[in-house]
Amino acid sequence: MQNDEVIWQVIRHKHCSFMSKIETGIFCRNPYNVTGICNRSSCPLANSRYATIRDHDGVFYLYMKTIERAHMPNKLWERVKLPRNYEKALEIIDKHLMYWPKFLVHKTKQRLTKMTQMRIRMRKLALKTREKIMTTPRKEKKREARREEKAEKAAVLDKSIERELLERLKKGVYGDAYKDIYNYPFDKYQKVLEGEEMQLDTEREEEEEEQEPEIEYVEGYDELEEEDDIEDFAGFSMDNSHADDDNVGSDEEAEAVTRKRERKESAFASRRFEKDEPAAKSKKKPRVLVEVEHEDAGVRQKAVH
Repeated sequence: MQNDEVIWQVIRHKHCSFMSKIETGIFCRNPYNVTGICNRSSCPLANSRYATIRDHDGVFYLYMKTIERAHMPNKLWERVKLPRNYEKALEIIDKHLMYWPKFLVHKTKQRLTKMTQMRIRMRKLALKTREKIMTTPRKEKKREARREEKAEKAAVLDKSIERELLERLKKGVYGDAYKDIYNYPFDKYQKVLEGEEMQLDTEREEEEEEQEPEIEYVEGYDELEEEDDIEDFAGFSMDNSHADDDNVGSDEEAEAVTRKRERKESAFASRRFEKDEPAAKSKKKPRVLVEVEHEDAGVRQKAVH
């Protein structure tokens, strides 16, 4: 025969593997305990008639134990699946625990309420997006640091070897048969050489930018001469217009005017061309003044070559 009082005296005063004593009180770690407190009415071992609620992957079950199944440990607990609706779950508890002690019925409903509230809070927290803090072990950090150091050393060694091979290739140590001996790709060698040339060009440009700008001396009267020629041409054209209005002049004078106009235009175009050329700054072309006299017309013409 099973005596609940004897079991409780042994568990309470001698030894219980589920008992947990802390400053706030004495608690029970047994998963079938309905309250979590170590006392006579809540102990699942010292009560031959007992009921509780457990959670299996989000599904609640009502567990019941009776004295008639005490001799069969594999069938000691009878469980009933509870629906997700809270009110229907309470109705099933009332139905199966109709003639049980009021204390067990109340504690079972109270446990169902707490577990339902906990499940609601878990769903709300799962819907919220929160940052997940991940920790890395100290051993892993040290291992990664060692690997980085080894990789850097290997990279430096590879670069030094490549630099030495390139220097030897430039000096002609290997000759024409370096491909067969060292199996070094010629395309990569050319690419490296081009990269070095580009680097040298950039360095030269930087040095030129850092140097002070050179002082240059240029001629400053070209523009003034062009303006004077334009003014002369404008004045001459005005005089010409007055002469045409007064019907004064002859064919020879008209021809001389047109020739002079063409020569001035050609001289103006040549000056503009010389200014646009970059070599015009460094070297100044000598000018030759040629005077041509026409006795019949009595007009002196000047041409610049």
